[in-house]
Amino acid sequence: MKIQPKGCRIIKHRPKVNRNKIARRKSKYYVYILECGDGTYYTGYTNNLEKRVKLHNKGKGAKYVRGRGPVKLVYCKEHKYYKNALNEERRIKKMRKENKQELIRNYENNKTK
Repeated sequence: MKIQPKGCRIIKHRPKVNRNKIARRKSKYYVYILECGDGTYYTGYTNNLEKRVKLHNKGKGAKYVRGRGPVKLVYCKEHKYYKNALNEERRIKKMRKENKQELIRNYENNKTK
C-alpha cells in the first residue's frame, strides 16, 4: 500500500484511444412481424433482418416461432436507433391481432405503390 502525502491527490490518466479503430454503431435497426405457419404473428427487432428471418425458418430464432414454421415476413420498418425500434416493437406486441392485421394491410398497400 502506497502512502500518499497529505493534500495530494492521485491523477489517473486515460489511455490514448485510436478513434479510427473504434467500432461504429450500425445505423439501421428493423422492427418486423412474421406470420407463422399456424396463422399467428411474431414481432421482433434486429439489425440484420435477412439473417434473422433465416434463423427463424431454421428453428434457431425465438422459442415462440420454433415448431410454427415456416415463417413469412409480412411487415418491417427501419429505425436509425435501436431504442426507437425497441419501443416500436413493444407497442406492436401490445396490439390486438386485428390491429396488427390492419398495420400489415397498410404496409402492403404502401409497398405496392
